[in-house]
Amino acid sequence: MPFENALGSARDGDRLTVDEAVELLTTGTDVDGIDTERKDVVLGTADARRREVVGDDVTFVANINNNVTTACDVGCLFCNFKDAPHGFKNEGGDGFTKTVEESRETVAEARERGVYEVCSVSGLHPALVLDDEHREAVEGSAEYTPAGDFVDDPGTYVDQIRAMNDLHVHAVTPEEAEHARRGTERTYRDVYENLADAGLDTVPGTAAEILVDEVRDVICPNKIDTDGWMDAMRGAAEAGLGTTATIMYGHVENAHHRALHLKRVRDLQDETDVITEFVPLSFVHENTPLGKRGVTGASRAEDELMIAVSRLFLDNIENIQSSWVKYGDELGLRMLECGANDFMGTLLSEEITKRAGGEHGEFRSFGWYVEKVRSIDRVPVERSTDYQKHRVVDDPPHGPALGPDADGTPLLDGT
Repeated sequence: MPFENALGSARDGDRLTVDEAVELLTTGTDVDGIDTERKDVVLGTADARRREVVGDDVTFVANINNNVTTACDVGCLFCNFKDAPHGFKNEGGDGFTKTVEESRETVAEARERGVYEVCSVSGLHPALVLDDEHREAVEGSAEYTPAGDFVDDPGTYVDQIRAMNDLHVHAVTPEEAEHARRGTERTYRDVYENLADAGLDTVPGTAAEILVDEVRDVICPNKIDTDGWMDAMRGAAEAGLGTTATIMYGHVENAHHRALHLKRVRDLQDETDVITEFVPLSFVHENTPLGKRGVTGASRAEDELMIAVSRLFLDNIENIQSSWVKYGDELGLRMLECGANDFMGTLLSEEITKRAGGEHGEFRSFGWYVEKVRSIDRVPVERSTDYQKHRVVDDPPHGPALGPDADGTPLLDGT
């Protein structure tokens, strides 16, 4: 598959093959390394496609992270968010577990500030179960440790979702859904229907990493496999929930693995039609087990091409996100010229990337968004989580206006 043929298909708007995606991701398998001139052509093609599909709006959301617990013993080599669960059985340690009441208080304060989305991605606490019925089913098994053995009780997934449902709740990854059905015959659809009844609105399609099992067997052998992730996402769709989808790249995978991942996400969207956005996540290595073994992440050129090829390959997903958490401000803005159109959200608290060694901060204000987006001659647009509501952010003060308690007031004093 010559590079020129793959580029021609991309320019013509043809549905790309895996082999064509590999050519674009590598700027040609006939050359060593990244060819700068070819790369720039791919980026320009992706940017033109972005403009054709979604125009010049750069969207973002007023959200907060409320990750319930760092307790987890899955042992993923790319992660430093986890803390061994046994450390939570006595005072001290670096991790945390939030009680249901603490989650409720966090969300209530965020709502008063004008936030309207809470994103929750957590570790797999051994006492955390779907609901009381699930607890009864796994009591006495090796898969469950009573909450009374720990300093802080996380409650159940249903309890936590109810505590957060004053806002749009974007929570419970496929991996967490597997944890919420462990030891039972419950389906993913059962899990997500129960959570939807409790107030879950949308599902983050994280825990995807690379959807190729030979890669997962290296970086996260104890995690759900590719088929499990796909089945969980189907279960969320069957429960009537919208989702996002991600890729976490720049570690032990190659371009073919990345292309296969894109193909599986595109196939899933063909089947479900519920994925609102695709989020490339560049591996942050500094404090992780993989980083300590010499894995140092993707290059800038690889980051740019990952965004661009995601735009060109995923012809059935409208929104491609640039993560300022992973890329930082300057490169994050650059990604908006490589095919991305969404720029994440305010977050107010970001813990996962920070604990892995990320250095790009935990919060971005609406004022910051307006300044940065205008600097590249694009239009700053506040959006709802599901992309159904949009508002151009123009005259100050710059703050959210789409949430139930939002009136344009800045989220924090002076920002």
